Amino acid sequence: MKNVVWTGTWVAERLGVELVGDERLTDLLGLALRRNPRRAHLLVSNVLGKHVPQSPSVVYGHGFALGRRVRELLGTEDARAAVVLGYAETATGLGHSVADGVGLAPYLHSTRRPVPGVDTAGGFEESHSHATSHLLLPEDPDLLAGPGPLVLVDDEFSTGNTVLNTIRDLHARHPRDHYVIVALVDMRSAADLGRLEEFATEIGARVDLVAAATGTVKLPEGVLEKGQALVARYEKAAADGPGEPAAPTARRPGSVRVELDWPKDLPDGGRHGFTPGHRIRLEAALPAMAARIADALPDGARRVLVLGFEELMYAPLRLATELEQAVSAEVRYSTTTRSPVLALDDPGYAIRTRLVFPAHDDPDDGPGERYAYNVAEAGFDAVVAVVDSTGDTPDLHAPDGLLARLAEHTPSVLLAVVPSYVPARPSTERPSMLPEPLRGPAFSSYAPDEVGWLLQDLSDVTLEAPTEEREEAIQSGGAHYAESLPVEYQPSPQYQELFQAALGTSAARIAQAVGAVTELVLAELPHSRLRSSGGTPTPRPVLVSLARAGTPVGVLMRRWAQHRHGLDLPHYAVSIVRGRGIDANALRWLAAHHDPADVVFVDGWTGKGAITRELADAIREFESAEDVTGFDPEIAVLADPGSCVRTYGTREDFLIPSACLNSTVSGLISRTVLRSDLVGEYDFHGAKFYRELAGSDVSVDFLDAVAAHFPDVTDAACAQAKELLAADRTPTWEGWAAVERISEEYEIHDVNLVKPGVGETTRVLLRRVPWKILARAGAGADLDHVRLLAQQRGVPVEEVDELPYTCVGLIHPKYTRGATGADGKAVMV
Repeated sequence: MKNVVWTGTWVAERLGVELVGDERLTDLLGLALRRNPRRAHLLVSNVLGKHVPQSPSVVYGHGFALGRRVRELLGTEDARAAVVLGYAETATGLGHSVADGVGLAPYLHSTRRPVPGVDTAGGFEESHSHATSHLLLPEDPDLLAGPGPLVLVDDEFSTGNTVLNTIRDLHARHPRDHYVIVALVDMRSAADLGRLEEFATEIGARVDLVAAATGTVKLPEGVLEKGQALVARYEKAAADGPGEPAAPTARRPGSVRVELDWPKDLPDGGRHGFTPGHRIRLEAALPAMAARIADALPDGARRVLVLGFEELMYAPLRLATELEQAVSAEVRYSTTTRSPVLALDDPGYAIRTRLVFPAHDDPDDGPGERYAYNVAEAGFDAVVAVVDSTGDTPDLHAPDGLLARLAEHTPSVLLAVVPSYVPARPSTERPSMLPEPLRGPAFSSYAPDEVGWLLQDLSDVTLEAPTEEREEAIQSGGAHYAESLPVEYQPSPQYQELFQAALGTSAARIAQAVGAVTELVLAELPHSRLRSSGGTPTPRPVLVSLARAGTPVGVLMRRWAQHRHGLDLPHYAVSIVRGRGIDANALRWLAAHHDPADVVFVDGWTGKGAITRELADAIREFESAEDVTGFDPEIAVLADPGSCVRTYGTREDFLIPSACLNSTVSGLISRTVLRSDLVGEYDFHGAKFYRELAGSDVSVDFLDAVAAHFPDVTDAACAQAKELLAADRTPTWEGWAAVERISEEYEIHDVNLVKPGVGETTRVLLRRVPWKILARAGAGADLDHVRLLAQQRGVPVEEVDELPYTCVGLIHPKYTRGATGADGKAVMV
């Protein structure tokens, strides 16, 4: 259908630019002004899915139809032998669609993103572009070496320089008889029409051209200078006015992460090659992935945009085409881009609005602006941003990042992350890329954006052993505590009532401590980056919880940062094992995706400080071995009764309800596991997801109950943080001294069997074989659950004066299974 006003009218009238050729040209193309010193105008495709949101079936259909024409041109046998090559960034999706139309042809696209460890199979320049260097990085080094036809796909064929540079480079390496050039529009000038035949003669090969429409652009004398003058004249007005809309004053909620469950080891696109086998796997997975997106859309959404990410065009396009079939809403598709284009709010101009945001994939050519066109003011009820995991960085979630800019103009922003594919190296080498974090609901009962688990899923492995059997093996030296799991404690109705009562009385206290420690982190984070919006330093901590006790606290700190500051902080959970250190592969993943100086380690509470020391030693060892610097081993905790850290919400030893239970208050995730037959040298530590305990899960209830008090305690938490910032918070290690004294006084002679504090004492009763409980004289309701557990396990509770903790749990110091009674309860020795 023709536009009422052609979207090239504005430029044509002011620059005298004309499109001459097929009648379809004005349906396929509009015009805009580039911010580029090499070319004044930009041909804006209405069917490419780059600058103009379009029906995904229209976008895919144009590419697929071109592929069918190539198949007819080549014939069945040559089509089977063909390889399709697309151009970054604008034609990556188009080229892939053409490859689908050809049928059985493998696909590769050029890229501007170098990938460490992947050899370059070629490169070329795009002379008119703002970013010129293209790399070819096929996983299979022989992909471009075969004799079959090579099909080269670009959105427009204008001078032909880019394509000829490519063919010249590849023909010198791997000569072949036949090349086919495919474009949506063939816009060569009269002077360029003969170059293709001359070039074919020069290299001694056949060169064909297939295009959806043919024409040319007539440019008057001095058009470049006139175009630059127009850009200079209108750019400020466009930035201040509708061309770059001002953000509404009302804050919108943050993005919602949608877990796609992308098939394992399926490439995210053609950067390293995409085979017919890959295509079959993708087709099979698309309906379920689109259904997950559909389920996450807000009720009543009428217009939905699926927004791809620069070179990542095909995966978002196919998700959008499938979503278009699955929902009744009008679905549109476009992608972000590097290309700087002037935006003007005029119906005769192709680029009506522009969103500007910082690059968020740590590009090789350095930071810079990126753009989304015709998205603002477009009336979308929801935008689904689809990025690869390399682009899922703090800059994506920053206050001036893409997600925030989108949230200014649509009620609902969804984020779907496709794992960035990197070719596997030989098994003897360290993998160049570790797996992406596990997220709920596939792993844990937490929402996917609350935490990413840098763990491997061992849910299908039997790891549990009876408590007494584990204790004997651990104390005899026959096994490490991290090599197995205790059988999950199932709380009695009486104990569950105690938990709920404790949560009701302590939620506000916990909320204030969460607020105080989060404010300390934001105030003292040593590394802040200047944002492009006004140059204001914005702290961007990356919260890294020590699984699993630290995970609920990390989620609450993340929620506080959203509540108080509107920050959407990244949050991960990693494993640390006493005597074995922190998961080095998790640190490698963090260093590859974030600045180590931004990482803040989070735990629930301190006891005697063993994990604090363990982390400091592990970080020192890791940085020495890996030549990585910047990680700060300081831990931020909710409570620091042991006086072991500087960053804490309180130093009181009180009941934190998340310590009362095991997995059912920690996202249904087990304690972490490190066993050599299950965890390889380059694997994350493992854990289990206890899906079968969903009926008893109170993980989200705990978070919601605490977060509900944030508005009430904001002033008190900020005042408390201010006092802490002015106070001397140097650790005294009082807890460690007390543990050593108790160890000797009770003739235990092993500080690892002394577990100080309410949280650690609870763990002793739930997971180990307890000997006795020391309770501070006069301790009240904070110990109700401890007394109940001790009664159930037949463990004596001994009141002690001048105890620096509310309570201390003592593990049986000489444990064998013969040291317990027939009922399994501990006995005195």
